[in-house]
Amino acid sequence: MGIFKLRKNKKFDYTPRYYKGEGNPYEVKHKFDDFRKSIDNKGIKTKFLNAMDDYKSPDKSVNKRIYIIAGILILIFLLLIDFDLSIFLPNR
Repeated sequence: MGIFKLRKNKKFDYTPRYYKGEGNPYEVKHKFDDFRKSIDNKGIKTKFLNAMDDYKSPDKSVNKRIYIIAGILILIFLLLIDFDLSIFLPNR
């Protein structure tokens, strides 16, 4: 072995035990990527519009629930930073 020669890495032809033969078994892919439009887009406007299309749900109760949860989290944040919530109440 020479001083300036690099050793070649060994190559193995390994296939996993339960591999069915479709695609790369080591590819990390989300299971819903095939159904989303916002995965590979060009431009920020297209990304935003496709993300909003993915977000829209035919069930209106889901959107209502998200708004309620966001409102509660904002209220908790305002209480934690000692924000004066009396400005939201009518004057007496």
